[in-house]
Amino acid sequence: MRGWMSAVLAAGALAVSVVAVPAPASAEGTRPPVTRGPCGYTATPEEPAARPVPLPPDPPRTPDRGTVATSLWTDYGRIPMRLDRSLAPCTVQSHLHLTLSGFYHHTICHRLTAYPTLSVLQCGDPSGTGEGGPGYRYKDELPTDLPPAPTDPTGVRKLYKRGTLAMANAGPDTNGSQFFLVYKDSALRPNYTIFGTVDPAGMAVLDRIAAAGIAPTPEDPAPVDGAPARPVRIRLATAFF
Repeated sequence: MRGWMSAVLAAGALAVSVVAVPAPASAEGTRPPVTRGPCGYTATPEEPAARPVPLPPDPPRTPDRGTVATSLWTDYGRIPMRLDRSLAPCTVQSHLHLTLSGFYHHTICHRLTAYPTLSVLQCGDPSGTGEGGPGYRYKDELPTDLPPAPTDPTGVRKLYKRGTLAMANAGPDTNGSQFFLVYKDSALRPNYTIFGTVDPAGMAVLDRIAAAGIAPTPEDPAPVDGAPARPVRIRLATAFF
């Protein structure tokens, strides 16, 4: 994500909308900080953090076994999730870092979609605009074994099953803090890192959120993509090891 950029939110795409600003003059000609471990979390001074947070820990060997239980405590109820280190070690490492740092506390889930082939709730931006992130990026850990989406005869789009937890991004290797939860089977290009699942109790909460619908606008009284009709506030994000 270099220079000025805006990733458009569209059906079939789970993007982070980015409006970058120039780096401070003192930073010109210098390389942004990068962690030394295998994940290589890279600071993005041109895209400052929506909420101050340091770069994640990046040990010589990223934990890549086991799962971690996490929860989003929302106005609709608790959404328990299970992060899978074997699927995406660097992503889980980053998400836990943001969770434990309080990055997700008192934030909103800014986007709900209800397309026939894309049904997700997107969260993780403290600014609530869809443009915010943690002030760093890191590489993709893309799935390689997803089945073709039944709705796509070309086989290009893959099946992101109901209950999938995955990262939104603004292009290759631009993961940050925004993530999405799939509440109905969806068809997407396999360009989004999957790093866990939503537990059944969390799916019941997601279903209630989806049933409340999407906020209408003067331009679109019956939208299929936009802010949830009733705000979805994450009061607290927790992790249990």
